[in-house]
Amino acid sequence: MSIFYEVRREYDLTHLNEQALTESPYGLFQLWYDELVAAKVVKDTTAMIVATVDQQHKPYQRTVLMKSFDEQGFVFYTNQHSRKGQHIANNNQVCLMFPWLAMERQIIVNGVAEKVSDDESDNYFASRPISSQVAAVVSQQSQPVDSRETLEAKFHELMAFYQDKPVPRPPHWGGYRVKPTSIEFWQGGENRIHDRFIYELDPQAQRWQITRLQP
Repeated sequence: MSIFYEVRREYDLTHLNEQALTESPYGLFQLWYDELVAAKVVKDTTAMIVATVDQQHKPYQRTVLMKSFDEQGFVFYTNQHSRKGQHIANNNQVCLMFPWLAMERQIIVNGVAEKVSDDESDNYFASRPISSQVAAVVSQQSQPVDSRETLEAKFHELMAFYQDKPVPRPPHWGGYRVKPTSIEFWQGGENRIHDRFIYELDPQAQRWQITRLQP
């Protein structure tokens, strides 16, 4: 048994107070994201954890890359026949988490996942390197495979096949937009008095209500 009682540190970089909040959570998200990029302390600045549940209500998490965000939500792309795609088809309530721990911050997004349009998926797929496009064609994501060599052989076969022609986007490969119902911002603080603010969307008024939460 390993015990980590003594693994701890203080969180003392900054505070998050009411004066720093923006009317929309997307303004604060953009500010925090820009600060993360400028600090150059994280390589995968767009990485986020996506949590879903299966039909037995068993939770799963995985890391994906955010490809865009705006007032409509946060977008990522994947094989929609994958495990997470099947989960979303059955229950589109998902949770995102941005673990910006090097900045002593995290952001939690709860919302519903909806497929983006075919045009959006086509445009993003066309922007990818050909190797990534071919990998999307090769992989039957989340399905068993006998070896890595099997995947690599198919990959090289299709790379040669598509060397001088466009790779069509598989119909089951595309994007999801997570439309938030709440977004929580966490800033680490001294003596474990962390700052937490949650933005919750009022569905009738279509306005965000902001509440400070105890740590």
